[in-house]
Amino acid sequence: MSDLQSIAATEAPGGTPVKGTGEEKARSLGQDAWRDLRHNWIFWFASAIALVVILMAIVPSLFTPNDPADCALSRQHAPGSGWALFGYDFQGCDIYARTVYGARASIWVGVLSTALASTVGLIFGLSSGFFGGWLDAILSRITDIVLGIPLLLAAIVLGKRLASADTGGSSGLMAVVVVLGILGWTTAARVMRSSVISAKNQDYVAAARMLGAGNFRIMFRHILPNAIAPFIVVLTIALGQFIATEATLSFLGIGLKGNAISWGIDISTASKHVRESAPPLVAPSMFLAMTVLAFIMLGDAIRDAFDPKLR
Repeated sequence: MSDLQSIAATEAPGGTPVKGTGEEKARSLGQDAWRDLRHNWIFWFASAIALVVILMAIVPSLFTPNDPADCALSRQHAPGSGWALFGYDFQGCDIYARTVYGARASIWVGVLSTALASTVGLIFGLSSGFFGGWLDAILSRITDIVLGIPLLLAAIVLGKRLASADTGGSSGLMAVVVVLGILGWTTAARVMRSSVISAKNQDYVAAARMLGAGNFRIMFRHILPNAIAPFIVVLTIALGQFIATEATLSFLGIGLKGNAISWGIDISTASKHVRESAPPLVAPSMFLAMTVLAFIMLGDAIRDAFDPKLR
């Protein structure tokens, strides 16, 4: 019975044995991944950019004391001075301040959309992979149907519908979150399903069943911790994609609205006056590109660390 208990208690099979002065200790998959990440400059570079953008979203006053809504036509297209590093746009607004404050909307949309997509993807993927049978067939077909819908096209259609139904004068942030969340969970669900199917056939799951563990305990105590790594990688990359999609929707005029400050809105506005001044277009575009690239690079680095075939 002790052998079965030791197998069932295993959280990360496939760890690397480490020789010490006493008995050998097994290094978990997470410890192996962290060891690789610590020596990966791409991980640290992407993490640094992501951290700066997150700080800009949480405490923008650390980066600029200027008010992004303080606009004066007397400063139209004026060159940079003081904290106004990029100068002023055609409305006399501080381009740098608007770029800094624009990170808040993008990060909120990315995080909330990823949270919604991860919840739906976890429910579908975990249930489908663990129970199989007719439930797997139904959930897989639903996933395939949603996956076959073009994300941007569906987001435009749903965004317009939600925008027309919203008469409360809100910024439209939650509408964008709902649209991206209910359309962007399919890849995460399929990755979770395949990971669960692979994990549930392991010896430690069979041992847990023999010890009398129920489905709920097996799913969340034994299978989920060993199947979550690819799921997290997909969500990290999806976060960057959601930020880019929000900027695209805002650029098209069906994302954030009203007095909301967004990189997509600023890019759309600046594109109409690019002949007069380039900084209003370059600054938010540069910050948007760096943010999306950072999260995609971060996801790639985590994927490489958790994939034993790449070690």
